[in-house]
Amino acid sequence: MSLWVIFTLAAAAMQTVRFMLQKQLKGVGLSTGGATFSRFLFAAPIASALAALVLVATGTAPPVPGPGFWAHVTLGATGQIVATFLTVALFSMRNFAVGVAFTKSETVQVALFSAVLLGETVSPLGWLAIGIGLAGVLLLSRGTEAGANLFGRAAVYGVLAGGLFGLSAIGYRGATLALMPLPFFLRALLALAAATVFQTAAMGLWLIWREPGEIGRVLARWRRTAFVGLTGMLGSLGWFTAFSLQNAAYVRALGQVEIVFTLLASALVFRERLALREGLGIALVVAAVVVIVLSFG
Repeated sequence: MSLWVIFTLAAAAMQTVRFMLQKQLKGVGLSTGGATFSRFLFAAPIASALAALVLVATGTAPPVPGPGFWAHVTLGATGQIVATFLTVALFSMRNFAVGVAFTKSETVQVALFSAVLLGETVSPLGWLAIGIGLAGVLLLSRGTEAGANLFGRAAVYGVLAGGLFGLSAIGYRGATLALMPLPFFLRALLALAAATVFQTAAMGLWLIWREPGEIGRVLARWRRTAFVGLTGMLGSLGWFTAFSLQNAAYVRALGQVEIVFTLLASALVFRERLALREGLGIALVVAAVVVIVLSFG
């Protein structure tokens, strides 16, 4: 099995754990902004320390990235902040598993962004897998109540979050490429450290301006929020490493397997029941993942 596949599967599993923890944070007195900030606050020092450790252990001189690297980091980090904010907000609107599924429109959007911004194209089989996955997402996007609108506010939040996650993936892929010819894992760590430091500073300034006192509440609940940062950092490291090895469109298409992990969390942890239509949608997403993996077999 290819290394990028292993890192993507690990990242999807860890991201599900992080989303579960963030959903629970909404019940301990933190705002959406606070729950989102916790994702970055504790990840930044861990990622930075790991990057420094690897540089020292390998005897590699710290690189001096050019403007292209920082532009890609800024694009990726900003897109991820807003997309994470929207995803956390979305949890209060819908069933946990269906809510995360909304963001999976990202797979089509990231393929288009990849072609336009990085000049990386997707094969016909890759587009087939993306199409199958999108069909599954559309099945998952209707409300569970009778007569629910297909394109309600939750759908808008999810599609917008998906687009921003897509731009974020392109930004991070570009950042790791800008650090070549360093080894792929070191490139991933350095890009992740730069992104999380930027995100912590940006979100911190936002909360000071818009939600005074929220940073203190995040720190006061460090026993809960630190785990969000740790799982978020580990998940992001998996994504960054996969981006350093493969086209972001394929990584994100395979990453749809996260919905399977989310379904398990929804049923086993939050005791949420899914409708038959949602089960069919998840089956299509799984089929899309299988096509992606087989195409690189």
